[in-house]
Amino acid sequence: MVRVRFAPSPTGIQHIGGIRTALYNYLFAKKNQGEFLLRIEDTDQKRLIKEAEGALLEMLRWLEIEPKGNIVHQSKRLDIYKKYAKELVSKELAYEKDGAIWVKMPESKSFEWTDLVGNKHIRFEGKDQKDFVILKSDEFPTYHFANVVDDHLFEITHVFRGEEWISSTPKHLYLYESFGWKRPEFVHLPVILGSDHTKLSKRHGAKSVLDYRSQGYLKEAVLNYMALLGWNPGGDREKMSLDEMIELFKIDHINSANPIFDQTKFEWLNGVWIRSISTKDLQERLIEFYSDDKEVTETLKSSKSPDLVKVAASRMKTLMDFKSLVSKTSQREKTREEIKIAKKLKTFLTQNLKTWEDAELLNAIKEFSKEEDIPFKTIFFLLTGKEQGIGILELNQIYGKDFLISNLEGK
Repeated sequence: MVRVRFAPSPTGIQHIGGIRTALYNYLFAKKNQGEFLLRIEDTDQKRLIKEAEGALLEMLRWLEIEPKGNIVHQSKRLDIYKKYAKELVSKELAYEKDGAIWVKMPESKSFEWTDLVGNKHIRFEGKDQKDFVILKSDEFPTYHFANVVDDHLFEITHVFRGEEWISSTPKHLYLYESFGWKRPEFVHLPVILGSDHTKLSKRHGAKSVLDYRSQGYLKEAVLNYMALLGWNPGGDREKMSLDEMIELFKIDHINSANPIFDQTKFEWLNGVWIRSISTKDLQERLIEFYSDDKEVTETLKSSKSPDLVKVAASRMKTLMDFKSLVSKTSQREKTREEIKIAKKLKTFLTQNLKTWEDAELLNAIKEFSKEEDIPFKTIFFLLTGKEQGIGILELNQIYGKDFLISNLEGK
């Protein structure tokens, strides 16, 4: 049976690259009716960040890719690692130095495997490897050691991790060999790059999943875009639900080339998802998103809300856009010249319009624009109070004549 694990270190808040690894583990496990486990590699006690684990669990919960069973904490398994480290010493495959236990890498051996990403054959020579610590003087294991011991004990069949760990794999292979354990398959994922083609980091705007949630991204879009950062389901298909990704996921469709994080495409995909869900669903998500904003919440619970949500959805990239689109508050004060134009426009419209129906209103606006040589964008601002957003005719349908007139009268 397939068994995979996500094994982050809580020394920092996971950004989208780390959660992508969790997602690929989840997709592979579900596709193969296997198990997806979570292990917290908290052996580096000096660098632990208190809120990191809680944030991680909240991310997985929100995205609905939670692991099966209890969470394993390596810091609670020290006796196990100590036992196996002593076993290697007894076999004379490891030695004690400065209070720590080291493994001596054999110079005569070579270490090789076929990585499942791209089916690459990778080989390292033992003479190029240095001895390494497996148990520190404080009796905490190093990553290399605890990682291998736990992957064996929990019968992990496939190890998904970033390609930066390729150079460490010879150490792990030697440990498996030293214990006589079957080694798992390795799936080294391409590293996500920023727009400057260097590793994605905070200076590129790399954020955690919770940051994207607070900025109005839908979980479906976050999952969808993360999946596409290194994996191609085939063809030109881009929008996929979690269930669709599970059905389509194959390791041999993971690209070996490093993907570029494209913020513009991410926003586009989020907008696609916003427009794909029902108006009722979007309304409920907006109510939750704006739960602390009384003005927006009242708007969303009004009788006009479904119409507003439906119209706004076509212009939204994130949920955060909704407020500026539907707000009745003008974005800025009018200039003196704009105040003069607004007075003229009000007089023109009130004298020429009988019903304020859309066709009649549109014709009147066109006529005024032509006669007075006023750009439409100026008229749009005067009637709506915004530089861009929901159309004049749509606002006329939702709010009516009084709303448009009040904007012309206001400052």
